[in-house]
Amino acid sequence: MSRTFSWEYGFFAALAFGLLPFVIQSNYFLHILIMILFFGYLATCWNILGGFMGLHSVGHSLFVGCGAYVSTLLFMKLGWTPWVGMFAGGLVAVAFGLFIGYLCFRFGLKGPFFLLATFAFAEIVKVIVMNVQWLGGSSGLSVPLQGHAPYLFQFTEKKYYYYIILAMLGLVLWLSRFILQRKVGFYFRAIRENQDGAQAVGIYLMRYKLLAICLSAFFSALGGTFFAQYLLFFDPSALLGVHFSIEIMIYPIVGGIGTILGPLAGSFLLVPVSEILRSTMGGTFQGIYLVAYGFILVFAVRFMPGGIVGLFRQSSRTKKP
Repeated sequence: MSRTFSWEYGFFAALAFGLLPFVIQSNYFLHILIMILFFGYLATCWNILGGFMGLHSVGHSLFVGCGAYVSTLLFMKLGWTPWVGMFAGGLVAVAFGLFIGYLCFRFGLKGPFFLLATFAFAEIVKVIVMNVQWLGGSSGLSVPLQGHAPYLFQFTEKKYYYYIILAMLGLVLWLSRFILQRKVGFYFRAIRENQDGAQAVGIYLMRYKLLAICLSAFFSALGGTFFAQYLLFFDPSALLGVHFSIEIMIYPIVGGIGTILGPLAGSFLLVPVSEILRSTMGGTFQGIYLVAYGFILVFAVRFMPGGIVGLFRQSSRTKKP
Protein backbone atom coordinates (compact mmCIF):
# COMPACT_ATOMS: atom_id res chain seq x y z
CA MET A 1 0.00 0.00 0.00
CA SER A 2 2.72 2.46 0.97
CA ARG A 3 4.79 1.58 -2.08
CA THR A 4 1.80 2.18 -4.37
CA PHE A 5 1.16 5.50 -2.69
CA SER A 6 4.81 6.40 -3.07
CA TRP A 7 4.79 5.75 -6.82
CA GLU A 8 1.51 7.63 -7.24
CA TYR A 9 2.93 10.57 -5.30
CA GLY A 10 6.06 10.54 -7.48
CA PHE A 11 3.96 10.44 -10.65
CA PHE A 12 1.84 13.45 -9.67
CA ALA A 13 4.92 15.36 -8.48
CA ALA A 14 6.66 14.70 -11.82
CA LEU A 15 3.52 15.78 -13.68
CA ALA A 16 3.32 19.02 -11.68
CA PHE A 17 6.98 19.84 -12.25
CA GLY A 18 6.60 19.00 -15.94
CA LEU A 19 3.83 21.56 -16.33
CA LEU A 20 5.63 24.38 -14.50
CA PRO A 21 7.39 25.86 -17.58
CA PHE A 22 3.98 26.41 -19.14
CA VAL A 23 2.89 28.33 -16.04
CA ILE A 24 6.09 30.32 -15.42
CA GLN A 25 6.54 32.85 -18.23
CA SER A 26 9.49 34.75 -16.73
CA ASN A 27 12.95 33.53 -17.73
CA TYR A 28 14.30 34.81 -14.41
CA PHE A 29 11.96 32.67 -12.32
CA LEU A 30 12.55 29.71 -14.63
CA HIS A 31 16.30 30.19 -14.08
CA ILE A 32 15.77 30.10 -10.31
CA LEU A 33 13.77 26.90 -10.67
CA ILE A 34 16.52 25.36 -12.83
CA MET A 35 19.11 26.24 -10.17
CA ILE A 36 16.89 24.75 -7.45
CA LEU A 37 16.72 21.47 -9.35
CA PHE A 38 20.43 21.61 -10.22
CA PHE A 39 21.60 22.09 -6.65
CA GLY A 40 19.00 19.59 -5.47
CA TYR A 41 20.60 17.16 -7.93
CA LEU A 42 24.16 17.81 -6.71
CA ALA A 43 23.07 17.67 -3.07
CA THR A 44 21.40 14.31 -3.69
CA CYS A 45 24.61 13.03 -5.29
CA TRP A 46 26.55 14.21 -2.23
CA ASN A 47 23.97 12.60 0.04
CA ILE A 48 24.80 9.13 -1.33
CA LEU A 49 28.24 9.45 0.24
CA GLY A 50 27.73 11.97 3.02
CA GLY A 51 24.20 11.02 4.09
CA PHE A 52 23.82 7.29 3.50
CA MET A 53 27.45 6.38 4.24
CA GLY A 54 28.22 9.18 6.71
CA LEU A 55 31.42 10.28 4.94
CA HIS A 56 31.20 14.06 4.75
CA SER A 57 33.14 15.43 1.81
CA VAL A 58 34.09 19.02 1.02
CA GLY A 59 35.75 17.98 -2.22
CA HIS A 60 32.73 17.39 -4.42
CA SER A 61 33.58 20.47 -6.46
CA LEU A 62 36.40 18.31 -7.87
CA PHE A 63 33.91 15.77 -9.23
CA VAL A 64 31.63 18.47 -10.61
CA GLY A 65 34.67 20.09 -12.21
CA CYS A 66 35.63 16.81 -13.88
CA GLY A 67 32.34 16.76 -15.73
CA ALA A 68 32.57 20.41 -16.75
CA TYR A 69 36.20 20.38 -17.85
CA VAL A 70 36.34 16.98 -19.56
CA SER A 71 33.16 17.42 -21.60
CA THR A 72 34.07 21.00 -22.58
CA LEU A 73 37.65 20.16 -23.56
CA LEU A 74 36.52 17.14 -25.59
CA PHE A 75 34.05 19.40 -27.37
CA MET A 76 36.55 22.20 -28.02
CA LYS A 77 39.58 20.04 -28.93
CA LEU A 78 38.04 16.95 -30.54
CA GLY A 79 34.53 18.01 -31.46
CA TRP A 80 32.83 15.46 -29.21
CA THR A 81 29.26 16.20 -28.32
CA PRO A 82 28.86 16.94 -24.58
CA TRP A 83 26.22 14.20 -24.45
CA VAL A 84 29.12 11.77 -24.84
CA GLY A 85 31.69 13.92 -23.06
CA MET A 86 29.59 14.02 -19.89
CA PHE A 87 30.02 10.26 -19.46
CA ALA A 88 33.75 10.57 -20.13
CA GLY A 89 33.84 13.21 -17.39
CA GLY A 90 31.93 10.83 -15.15
CA LEU A 91 34.54 8.14 -15.67
CA VAL A 92 37.35 10.60 -14.89
CA ALA A 93 35.50 11.57 -11.71
CA VAL A 94 35.19 7.88 -10.78
CA ALA A 95 38.95 7.50 -11.27
CA PHE A 96 39.54 10.43 -8.91
CA GLY A 97 37.03 8.96 -6.47
CA LEU A 98 38.76 5.58 -6.49
CA PHE A 99 42.15 7.21 -5.99
CA ILE A 100 41.03 9.48 -3.15
CA GLY A 101 38.83 6.83 -1.60
CA TYR A 102 41.44 4.09 -1.63
CA LEU A 103 44.08 6.32 -0.04
CA CYS A 104 41.66 7.54 2.64
CA PHE A 105 39.97 4.21 3.39
CA ARG A 106 43.21 2.24 3.23
CA PHE A 107 44.50 4.25 6.17
CA GLY A 108 41.16 4.40 7.97
CA LEU A 109 40.46 8.11 7.55
CA LYS A 110 36.95 9.10 8.62
CA GLY A 111 35.12 12.00 10.21
CA PRO A 112 37.06 15.29 10.12
CA PHE A 113 40.16 13.54 8.72
CA PHE A 114 38.28 12.34 5.63
CA LEU A 115 36.74 15.80 5.29
CA LEU A 116 40.16 17.47 5.35
CA ALA A 117 41.57 14.94 2.89
CA THR A 118 38.84 15.63 0.32
CA PHE A 119 39.38 19.36 0.81
CA ALA A 120 43.12 18.95 0.20
CA PHE A 121 42.68 16.95 -3.02
CA ALA A 122 40.16 19.44 -4.41
CA GLU A 123 42.46 22.38 -3.63
CA ILE A 124 45.46 20.63 -5.23
CA VAL A 125 43.52 20.05 -8.45
CA LYS A 126 42.24 23.64 -8.42
CA VAL A 127 45.78 25.04 -8.14
CA ILE A 128 46.98 22.78 -10.96
CA VAL A 129 44.11 23.78 -13.25
CA MET A 130 44.67 27.49 -12.53
CA ASN A 131 48.28 27.18 -13.65
CA VAL A 132 47.81 25.08 -16.80
CA GLN A 133 46.86 27.24 -19.79
CA TRP A 134 45.76 24.21 -21.81
CA LEU A 135 42.99 23.81 -19.24
CA GLY A 136 42.04 27.48 -19.45
CA GLY A 137 44.18 28.64 -16.54
CA SER A 138 42.71 31.02 -14.00
CA SER A 139 40.56 32.62 -16.73
CA GLY A 140 38.43 29.51 -17.07
CA LEU A 141 36.76 28.10 -20.18
CA SER A 142 34.00 29.44 -22.39
CA VAL A 143 31.87 26.87 -24.20
CA PRO A 144 31.66 27.80 -27.92
CA LEU A 145 28.14 29.02 -28.61
CA GLN A 146 26.41 27.06 -31.38
CA GLY A 147 22.86 28.42 -31.12
CA HIS A 148 19.98 25.98 -30.88
CA ALA A 149 21.87 22.69 -31.26
CA PRO A 150 20.27 19.86 -29.26
CA TYR A 151 22.92 17.43 -30.51
CA LEU A 152 25.55 19.65 -28.85
CA PHE A 153 23.59 20.13 -25.61
CA GLN A 154 22.80 23.77 -26.42
CA PHE A 155 19.37 25.34 -26.52
CA THR A 156 18.05 28.86 -27.02
CA GLU A 157 15.18 28.40 -24.54
CA LYS A 158 15.62 27.67 -20.85
CA LYS A 159 12.74 25.20 -20.76
CA TYR A 160 14.89 22.56 -22.47
CA TYR A 161 17.53 22.83 -19.75
CA TYR A 162 14.75 22.67 -17.19
CA TYR A 163 13.48 19.33 -18.49
CA ILE A 164 16.99 17.91 -18.71
CA ILE A 165 17.88 18.72 -15.10
CA LEU A 166 14.42 17.55 -14.00
CA ALA A 167 15.10 14.17 -15.62
CA MET A 168 18.57 14.02 -14.06
CA LEU A 169 17.14 14.83 -10.64
CA GLY A 170 14.46 12.18 -11.06
CA LEU A 171 17.18 9.65 -11.90
CA VAL A 172 19.28 10.29 -8.77
CA LEU A 173 16.17 10.39 -6.56
CA TRP A 174 15.18 6.99 -7.96
CA LEU A 175 18.75 5.76 -7.40
CA SER A 176 18.68 6.99 -3.79
CA ARG A 177 15.38 5.22 -3.18
CA PHE A 178 16.69 2.08 -4.86
CA ILE A 179 19.81 2.06 -2.67
CA LEU A 180 17.87 2.53 0.57
CA GLN A 181 15.45 -0.29 -0.28
CA ARG A 182 18.18 -2.80 -1.10
CA LYS A 183 20.76 -4.67 0.90
CA VAL A 184 23.47 -2.23 -0.16
CA GLY A 185 21.56 0.57 1.57
CA PHE A 186 21.45 -1.43 4.78
CA TYR A 187 25.21 -1.92 4.52
CA PHE A 188 25.73 1.80 3.91
CA ARG A 189 23.74 2.74 7.01
CA ALA A 190 25.42 0.05 9.10
CA ILE A 191 28.85 1.45 8.19
CA ARG A 192 27.63 4.96 8.97
CA GLU A 193 26.35 4.03 12.41
CA ASN A 194 29.13 1.68 13.53
CA GLN A 195 32.04 0.76 11.29
CA ASP A 196 33.54 -1.71 13.72
CA GLY A 197 30.21 -3.43 14.24
CA ALA A 198 29.57 -3.57 10.49
CA GLN A 199 32.98 -5.12 9.91
CA ALA A 200 32.39 -7.61 12.71
CA VAL A 201 29.28 -9.00 10.99
CA GLY A 202 31.13 -9.46 7.70
CA ILE A 203 30.51 -6.23 5.76
CA TYR A 204 33.51 -5.44 3.56
CA LEU A 205 34.07 -1.77 4.41
CA MET A 206 36.44 -0.89 1.58
CA ARG A 207 34.14 -2.27 -1.12
CA TYR A 208 31.03 -0.38 -0.05
CA LYS A 209 32.85 2.85 0.74
CA LEU A 210 34.40 2.84 -2.72
CA LEU A 211 31.03 2.04 -4.25
CA ALA A 212 29.46 5.02 -2.47
CA ILE A 213 32.17 7.48 -3.50
CA CYS A 214 32.16 6.24 -7.11
CA LEU A 215 28.39 6.58 -7.46
CA SER A 216 28.50 10.02 -5.88
CA ALA A 217 31.42 11.14 -8.07
CA PHE A 218 29.99 9.82 -11.34
CA PHE A 219 26.61 11.50 -11.04
CA SER A 220 28.15 14.71 -9.68
CA ALA A 221 30.27 14.88 -12.83
CA LEU A 222 27.18 14.60 -15.02
CA GLY A 223 25.87 17.62 -13.15
CA GLY A 224 29.12 19.43 -13.94
CA THR A 225 28.52 18.98 -17.66
CA PHE A 226 25.01 20.36 -17.30
CA PHE A 227 26.42 23.36 -15.40
CA ALA A 228 28.95 24.06 -18.16
CA GLN A 229 26.41 23.78 -20.98
CA TYR A 230 23.81 25.85 -19.19
CA LEU A 231 26.03 28.79 -18.18
CA LEU A 232 28.53 28.39 -21.08
CA PHE A 233 31.37 29.66 -18.88
CA PHE A 234 33.13 28.51 -15.72
CA ASP A 235 36.41 29.24 -13.97
CA PRO A 236 38.38 27.15 -11.46
CA SER A 237 38.14 29.60 -8.56
CA ALA A 238 34.34 29.38 -8.59
CA LEU A 239 33.73 25.83 -9.82
CA LEU A 240 36.58 24.06 -8.01
CA GLY A 241 36.63 26.24 -4.91
CA VAL A 242 35.85 24.88 -1.46
CA HIS A 243 32.91 27.26 -1.07
CA PHE A 244 31.13 25.44 -3.91
CA SER A 245 31.60 22.11 -2.11
CA ILE A 246 30.36 23.59 1.15
CA GLU A 247 27.34 25.03 -0.64
CA ILE A 248 26.48 21.56 -1.99
CA MET A 249 26.86 20.08 1.50
CA ILE A 250 24.64 22.67 3.22
CA TYR A 251 21.48 21.70 1.31
CA PRO A 252 21.14 18.14 2.67
CA ILE A 253 22.12 19.28 6.17
CA VAL A 254 19.33 21.87 6.20
CA GLY A 255 16.86 19.68 4.31
CA GLY A 256 17.51 16.40 6.10
CA ILE A 257 20.78 14.53 5.73
CA GLY A 258 20.48 10.84 4.88
CA THR A 259 16.90 11.17 3.59
CA ILE A 260 15.73 10.95 -0.01
CA LEU A 261 13.95 14.30 -0.24
CA GLY A 262 16.09 16.22 2.26
CA PRO A 263 18.63 17.57 -0.27
CA LEU A 264 15.85 18.80 -2.55
CA ALA A 265 13.98 20.39 0.37
CA GLY A 266 17.14 22.25 1.40
CA SER A 267 17.64 23.41 -2.18
CA PHE A 268 14.07 24.72 -2.38
CA LEU A 269 14.69 26.79 0.74
CA LEU A 270 18.22 28.07 0.16
CA VAL A 271 18.60 28.58 -3.59
CA PRO A 272 15.86 31.25 -3.88
CA VAL A 273 17.42 33.06 -0.93
CA SER A 274 20.79 32.96 -2.67
CA GLU A 275 19.49 34.11 -6.05
CA ILE A 276 17.40 36.95 -4.62
CA LEU A 277 20.23 38.24 -2.41
CA ARG A 278 22.73 38.04 -5.27
CA SER A 279 20.49 39.99 -7.62
CA THR A 280 19.45 42.65 -5.09
CA MET A 281 22.53 43.08 -2.87
CA GLY A 282 25.34 41.24 -4.66
CA GLY A 283 26.78 44.42 -6.14
CA THR A 284 27.20 46.22 -2.81
CA PHE A 285 27.67 43.27 -0.46
CA GLN A 286 29.47 40.39 -2.12
CA GLY A 287 28.91 37.06 -0.41
CA ILE A 288 25.76 38.21 1.37
CA TYR A 289 24.08 34.93 0.47
CA LEU A 290 26.78 33.07 2.41
CA VAL A 291 25.90 35.11 5.50
CA ALA A 292 22.25 34.12 5.04
CA TYR A 293 23.30 30.49 4.59
CA GLY A 294 25.22 30.69 7.86
CA PHE A 295 22.22 31.98 9.80
CA ILE A 296 19.91 29.35 8.29
CA LEU A 297 22.44 26.58 8.96
CA VAL A 298 22.86 27.59 12.61
CA PHE A 299 19.08 27.77 13.01
CA ALA A 300 18.63 24.34 11.38
CA VAL A 301 21.29 22.67 13.52
CA ARG A 302 19.88 24.24 16.69
CA PHE A 303 16.15 23.81 16.14
CA MET A 304 15.87 21.23 13.32
CA PRO A 305 18.56 18.57 13.85
CA GLY A 306 16.69 16.29 11.45
CA GLY A 307 16.34 19.03 8.87
CA ILE A 308 13.16 20.11 7.13
CA VAL A 309 12.16 16.51 6.39
CA GLY A 310 12.72 15.54 10.03
CA LEU A 311 10.58 18.45 11.17
CA PHE A 312 7.69 17.33 8.96
CA ARG A 313 8.05 13.74 10.16
CA GLN A 314 8.00 14.86 13.77
CA SER A 315 4.91 17.02 13.24
CA SER A 316 3.09 14.16 11.47
CA ARG A 317 3.83 11.83 14.39
CA THR A 318 2.48 14.31 16.95
CA LYS A 319 -0.76 14.69 14.97
CA LYS A 320 -1.45 10.96 15.04
CA PRO A 321 -3.81 9.91 17.89
